[in-house]
Formats: sequence, C-alpha cells, structure tokens
Amino acid sequence: MFMVNTQTIPGYRITQTLGLAQGNTIRAKHIGRDFMAGLKNIVGGEIKGYTELLTEARNEAIGRMIAQAQQMGANAIVNVRFSTASVMQAAAEMFAYGTAVIVEPENAR
Repeated sequence: MFMVNTQTIPGYRITQTLGLAQGNTIRAKHIGRDFMAGLKNIVGGEIKGYTELLTEARNEAIGRMIAQAQQMGANAIVNVRFSTASVMQAAAEMFAYGTAVIVEPENAR
C-alpha cells in the first residue's frame, strides 16, 4: 500500500478515486505518564511518555486508515493528513485521513 501526503505518486498515475479513507483512536494518559509529565513541566525537556503515546496512537490510526482503504479496493492513499483533538481532560484523539485510490505504473498498459 502506497501512502503519501502529496496528491500524486511519482512514477504512478491514479486510475480511480475511491473516496475518503480514515482511521482514528482515542488514547488516555496513564497516571504514571501524567505524573512524570508534571515533573518534566517543571524542569523542561521532552516528555517521552507522551511522545510514545502519540506515536502509538498515530500508528494505530494509520493502520485503521489502511485497513479501510484496502476494504475499498485501494492500493494507495494520497493526501494523507493527521489531526489531533482533546476529547476530555485526560484523553486525546489521533485522526488520520486521506484519499483512497487505485494507481498503476505510468509505463503500464
């Protein structure tokens, strides 16, 4: 599955546009991560627990988006974008979306 944040894939042409593919997940903060984040807030620096949390959430959202695109019959997703939102005080949503398409090599036919 090709996945790009551009409208086209170099060397390929879009033969069919299938529609929006999307995936999301909502993750809550772990109390230990939250405590350590509070300490980091005092001294500064990267909050590794949150970085890991967002990385896991992004990977899960991407996986769900790819699964939906595959169910639609796509072999690529173009214009991939990400969005985050706070759902409640201790939870955030990671949303991945793009256009599911069928592509073929430009020199095919």
